[in-house]
Amino acid sequence: MKKKLMKFFIKIKKYNYKKYIHENILFLTTVISLLINATLVRFFTVGNYFEIKPLLADLAITIFLCSFAYLFRPKKRINYYMTLSVFLTFICLANSVYYTFYTSFISVSLILTSLQISEVGDAVVENVLQLKDFVLLIQPFIVLFVYRNLKRSQYFGKEKLGYGRKIMIPNLIFAFFLFLLFFSTLTGVELSRLNNQWNREFLIMKVGVYTYQINDIVKSLEPRIHAFFGYEEVAREVADYYKNNQLEHKTNKYTNIFKGKNIITIHAESIQTFAMDLEFNDEEVTPNLNKLAREGLHFTNFYSQVGVGTSSDSEFTLNTSLMPSSIGTVFVSYWDREYITIPKLLKEQDYYSFSMHGNNGTFWNRLAMHKQLGYNRYYHKADFVIDEKIGLGLSDKSFFRQAVPKIKNIADKYKNFYGTMIMLTNHTPFSEVEAYGEFPVDMKIEVTNEEDITELVSVPYMEGTKLGNYLKATHYADEALGQFIQDLDNEGLLENTVIIIYGDHDARLPKKDYIKLYNYDPYNDEVIDKDDEMYVPVDYYTYELNRKVPFIIWTKDKKIKKEVDLVMGMYDILPTLGNMFGFHSPYQLGTDIFSVKENVVVFPNGNWLTNKLYYNNQKEEYLLLEDTVITQEYIDKYIEHADNVLTISNYIIMYDYIRRQKETEMLMQEYKE
Repeated sequence: MKKKLMKFFIKIKKYNYKKYIHENILFLTTVISLLINATLVRFFTVGNYFEIKPLLADLAITIFLCSFAYLFRPKKRINYYMTLSVFLTFICLANSVYYTFYTSFISVSLILTSLQISEVGDAVVENVLQLKDFVLLIQPFIVLFVYRNLKRSQYFGKEKLGYGRKIMIPNLIFAFFLFLLFFSTLTGVELSRLNNQWNREFLIMKVGVYTYQINDIVKSLEPRIHAFFGYEEVAREVADYYKNNQLEHKTNKYTNIFKGKNIITIHAESIQTFAMDLEFNDEEVTPNLNKLAREGLHFTNFYSQVGVGTSSDSEFTLNTSLMPSSIGTVFVSYWDREYITIPKLLKEQDYYSFSMHGNNGTFWNRLAMHKQLGYNRYYHKADFVIDEKIGLGLSDKSFFRQAVPKIKNIADKYKNFYGTMIMLTNHTPFSEVEAYGEFPVDMKIEVTNEEDITELVSVPYMEGTKLGNYLKATHYADEALGQFIQDLDNEGLLENTVIIIYGDHDARLPKKDYIKLYNYDPYNDEVIDKDDEMYVPVDYYTYELNRKVPFIIWTKDKKIKKEVDLVMGMYDILPTLGNMFGFHSPYQLGTDIFSVKENVVVFPNGNWLTNKLYYNNQKEEYLLLEDTVITQEYIDKYIEHADNVLTISNYIIMYDYIRRQKETEMLMQEYKE
């Protein structure tokens, strides 16, 4: 009897299974193809595509969303499926493209930021869109193809396909069950990171693309909601952090060394430190930058800490010693907040602050944000004669040439000034090679011909590569920089002025170009074999550590020559300059580099770096950089520190903490009076 019953249930199960598939072909096609797209995104980006957790999450969401198609009659469902397919395919494509350029994932709060893409369209087309991205676009066509075949076979007329809640609800229940199963597998760490949202690579690996995107929508709305309901708790956490992490102010030989001097800060677009070490045919890529580095304070282990806001994140972090926001970008999403900044702190010492850039004033919302940072004036494209255009705007050489008289006029009017000069020509896509001037990135080798005569022959080497074009652009930028310093000197503007140069971020160059740069065989015009003992591997850690950018402090008298190899980040600039010029921000998250024996650089994705190791927060592993013993206590200490820095910085930005604290203090003062 038991055997008969078992056979009966097996038959029913088999029959229902086949019947379900037959009656839900379009539904299943849409679900499976969308699931494949989400899996491909993980494969194209973080490489994690066989884990069960993200598959469960993505499957639950696709089933849930596709289930609402049953509210429509069978023939009308295609409109819903196609709309859903196009929307979710766009989500997958946007994340794949965004990761290629930013090594991060798209956020709903970055929709405003996407307006910037119209001004860098060439960069997106030439450097971001890849063949893999077009694979994702196949999904809607698969759904349409299946629908047309079903329609041609009169599937919707012959079959008695039901619709309505009776069919929709079981699918929703199944989706809900899958989601509960998924959540039951999440660890405490994974739930915490889902709540924090800033570690996007980790989230995509563990919860999938669609869950991440839904969570992002919730987190994007959260600051607006919590600004009214959750501020008190945030205020306590921020206050406790600064109370428990007060660094003792230590005087050193650099304390107040530049007090009362003018400052010209040069924002060196996309210049990386590795370019300073390169020569082609005995000619340095950056001779002027190298000269300034030798004659001044050169920080050889300096890293940018940008998020998706790239250049704007650098400007923000440098001027505030806060981290970029984890949701959106400060310049676009949080420009109306109150910040303690270098221009504002110097204003207390009667400095006049200005910034200059050869691009549109609205780009990255700089017109509004630079005013909020405390600059008295922002000179932009409208303030210059566009007599030579390269890339996104005015060429660096023309920009600097026209800027010098403006700076001279400011120097004549004001006792002291703080100026930020934002370079532009060395901006991706590095495609206007002819405009950069003559700087071959080939290699000259001696070759003996058949007549036994040795001659010098040129081989391509880096010519025609993205990295090669970048080095040509960098050489041009270096020439412009050298001429700017000379012109300032000619006008007598260097006598009481400190020049500060920083790279805003890396150029996001292809890994394959680095492999060619370090492993080129000129005699065969190819990359040497990986098994060759001379082969230099370029893995994840090599690439990450190679992203460091220049940071140089230089004066004409050359009295501060020193090379500093302690790791340093953009958020350390305000405290370091503060020690030199006599100002301090109570909200700084970085440190005066001359007051610590060990420093840590925290990156927006949760990774961190000391001179001893580079820690990958996504993979929870590290690369040892020194021959030393690392304890778990050491690692846990900096993991906690990185988490605190990112959390506190986000709280200050999103909840407008500084303004609200000032308002509270004013009310308290009025109450006392």
